[in-house]
Amino acid sequence: MYTIAIIAYDAVNLFQLGVATEIFGVERAELKVPWYRLLICATEPGPVRTSTSLLLNAPYHLEHLAEADTIIVPSSPRFRTTAAPDDLLEALRTAYQRGTRVISFCTGAFLLAAAGLLDGRRATTHWAWAAELAARYPKVQVNPRVLYVDDSQVLTAAGTAAAIDLSLYIVRQDYGAEIAAAVARRMVVPLHREGGQAQYIETPFPDLDENDPFGATLAWIAAHLDREFTIEQLAAQAAMSQRTFARRFSATLGMTPYQWILQQRIVLAQRLLETTNKPVEQIATCCGFHSAATLRLHFQRFLRISPQAYRHTFQQKQGERRIECDPGDKRHEKRI
Repeated sequence: MYTIAIIAYDAVNLFQLGVATEIFGVERAELKVPWYRLLICATEPGPVRTSTSLLLNAPYHLEHLAEADTIIVPSSPRFRTTAAPDDLLEALRTAYQRGTRVISFCTGAFLLAAAGLLDGRRATTHWAWAAELAARYPKVQVNPRVLYVDDSQVLTAAGTAAAIDLSLYIVRQDYGAEIAAAVARRMVVPLHREGGQAQYIETPFPDLDENDPFGATLAWIAAHLDREFTIEQLAAQAAMSQRTFARRFSATLGMTPYQWILQQRIVLAQRLLETTNKPVEQIATCCGFHSAATLRLHFQRFLRISPQAYRHTFQQKQGERRIECDPGDKRHEKRI
């Protein structure tokens, strides 16, 4: 029997706590295997206030972490904004040193990083906080695009629902695919979701003055993504030299014109897959990819999921708003 300890502290995410207790704490006699022993360990005496202000009476404390094979660290906004208690950090380090498997959900990765457990390791967290995690802890190899990372003894999950993905992965590691699939069926969730966090990341258009020729050029590109572009054409439209245009692009958007246009084409493809029933071949033309094969290639590279799988996940119900497109002129020599 495996023993799993969940650390409960002030403002602990109630959903993630519930995920862990549902998957690891519910008796599953029908599976005919000795299920997990679950310990919910409070960091301080008295009731623990959760993220929804519900009070939780945890029957175990930090000293009980010594009994666990696996420790789960859910998220809490507290550890992004304030220093974690020394006794909690030391308890995590001690557990790690004796070989305990350590798991974080979402911003729980900040706590593992503060304890030094992510130094030199690959890790993830919610995409909205990934840059902050990387900046505060430069020794951590942060990957914001995946749902979870298994780096041997330390595993990290992305946003809230990724706690389910990683928890089922742990069950699969401990008991095999058949048992994990049975748990997933009981929960009415997929055992494995295709793709990563990239499919959920918001990519807002930059807030630029369209009276500025550079801002107007970006708006024009976004409105004509079905076309091919040349650097010469775009720089001239922005009333800049090619070199100045490239520098302004990098300084403003942190990427090359090619990278930004490709990103915008992917975003448009996502919208069309979500909101229309157009075939992938037609969507490719609308977005300037010119072939379904090219769209699939870039979509898979960028989002780690196929266009069809993305559509299956996100498409709106029939009758909702539809987006149309009118492929434009494609007669240019150099493509971006």
